[in-house]
Parts: sequence; structure tokens; C-alpha cells
Amino acid sequence: MKSNLHIALPWGIIVAVALAAVLTRYAFIEPPYMAHACDAQAAAWWCGLRNAIVRGFLDNGYGYAAVLAALLALFWRHAFAATLAVCLGVVALQLYCYEGGALALLVGTLRLVRVQFDRPKTAAA
Repeated sequence: MKSNLHIALPWGIIVAVALAAVLTRYAFIEPPYMAHACDAQAAAWWCGLRNAIVRGFLDNGYGYAAVLAALLALFWRHAFAATLAVCLGVVALQLYCYEGGALALLVGTLRLVRVQFDRPKTAAA
């Protein structure tokens, strides 16, 4: 049972991060009333966070972070590095940085599957 949880946990984290990224994009970034609330003279308290998120994808910061995580996953063969690459890839894809996000999603997913596939062999040996 523990090995099943060990295999399912990274994928559950990836799904949770993907849902958070979707919510961030469609409920916090894209709605026009959110942008108008931040354009007003007396902006809401959360406008600084929203503007920082927008600045992140305008500067392609999420794509760069995703590519760095993919490189980390390539050289450090660990489930954590692969999960991080997939999570950052999903965030980058959702927040308009699709080149780096797609690369990190692909590399991270392949590395995570490989790490999980190799784990029982090394544990049994």
C-alpha cells in the first residue's frame, strides 16, 4: 500500500497544482472586472499580487523557471525534481509561457515515469 501512495502522490500534487493554475488564470487574471479593479485609484489589496503574476508571464519568467526545473530533472534523477518540472511546466502553460512550459511538462513527465518505473527494480535488488 505504501508503494501505491508513493507512486500516486506526485501525480496528485501535479493535478492540484494544475487546478490552482487554472483557477489563477481564469478567476484572477483574465476577468475584465479584476483588471478594472486594479486600474482604479483605490486599488484592492490583492492587486499587487495580480500585477506580479502578470509581470511574471510578460517577462516569460514562468517559462524560464520551468526550463530550469526540466534541466534539474534531467540531471538529478529524483521524483521531486521531476514533479517540480511537471508542476512548473503546467503553471507556465496555463500562464501563457507555452514554449518552456511544454518542454518542462514533457521532460518532467518522462523523467517521473522513468523514476517510478525504476524504483521497484532497485528496491528488489
